[in-house]
Amino acid sequence: MSVGTAFHPRTSALNTKMAWGEWAGYWAAACYHDFHDIEYNAIRQFAALFDTSPLYKFLITGPDAARLVDRVIVRDVSKLAVGRVFYTCWCDDDGKVIDDGNVARFAEDRFFLTAADQTLRWLQMNAAGLDVEIADVSEDIAGLALQGPRSRDVLERATGQDWKDLRYFGHRRTEIAGVEVDVTRTGYTGDLGYEIWVPVEGALEVWDALWEAGQDHQIRPVGIRALDVARVEAGLIMVDVEYTGARHATSTAPQDFYSPFELVFGRLVDLGKRSFVGKRALELEQAAGGPKRRLVGIQVDWPSIEALYAKHGLAPVASPFVQRDPVPLYRGGKYVGRATSVTWGLTIKKMVGFGSVPPDLATPGQRLEIEWSVEGERGTVPATVVELPFLDLPRKRQ
Repeated sequence: MSVGTAFHPRTSALNTKMAWGEWAGYWAAACYHDFHDIEYNAIRQFAALFDTSPLYKFLITGPDAARLVDRVIVRDVSKLAVGRVFYTCWCDDDGKVIDDGNVARFAEDRFFLTAADQTLRWLQMNAAGLDVEIADVSEDIAGLALQGPRSRDVLERATGQDWKDLRYFGHRRTEIAGVEVDVTRTGYTGDLGYEIWVPVEGALEVWDALWEAGQDHQIRPVGIRALDVARVEAGLIMVDVEYTGARHATSTAPQDFYSPFELVFGRLVDLGKRSFVGKRALELEQAAGGPKRRLVGIQVDWPSIEALYAKHGLAPVASPFVQRDPVPLYRGGKYVGRATSVTWGLTIKKMVGFGSVPPDLATPGQRLEIEWSVEGERGTVPATVVELPFLDLPRKRQ
């Protein structure tokens, strides 16, 4: 049975539509308003507040903390300075992605890892022989994502501090309403934003302070539906949508397991660092020419969608929701892969999604067809491989 997060007394009062979803055993607002475009616009134009508490959170400390993190993730921890954050993934022994998330270095021997899936046992298994402590603080630390072009203004008012010097993927400890919190310059929207990690006992005080500070900046609570559209535009993938975590694959079929080089994580893999879990398998994969599929951006031809509707005498409809279920992709009538997270980008004004295709079809400009159904009749419409991300806002890094 789902339960409310530490912010539930505030989010439940705002969610008058009672539109709830479930996230890792917690109630998560799907949408607070009549329609999620109101919340999406807050992300892109003003300030948005999103409850990220259901993420799993781990504190890794001790003399060998850095060795453990370096053993698990694909990036080189020696390049992660104190006060900085890595976005990364971690693999099993076969080089298949288990999950992805952020790792913040709070001190030389203190790391904070966030993940979509429960990762405690995996960390413990890989800590053999190391002098390290791993604490699952998922229920002790609540999370808030403060996102949007006015998020910095809100944070500065709530803290009384200047935040212009905190660089993208930076970390700083501060106080909000007398509560000590950790702030990272990160987010899942592709916009200017911050994630705030709050002790649960001070959660409501921090929410109230941010909410009050945001009133002059048209702050709004944001649910999963709006966040979903924003993350697709930003080219940000989701576990169990774009890929299945290796520990949760429902079969032993190769297509159910994903290498970092098949996803967006290939650029993060540092094969030059010392041994890490999955390194040997990834070296062999690269030596053999790389994996047999790649994740790409696809743009669907809108006039062709209109034509399918016109065939039935109907006005065209663009679903406002992200279609997470996989959809077949074809080339010359032959099945070549699948598309996921297909949606209408509200800012880019295009129908886009992610495609998983063979390497020879992964270059921008390649022409594909995507399955599309109208009135129960299946058809296909043209789609083009394009560069990711679909939307790259300079302000997210400024």
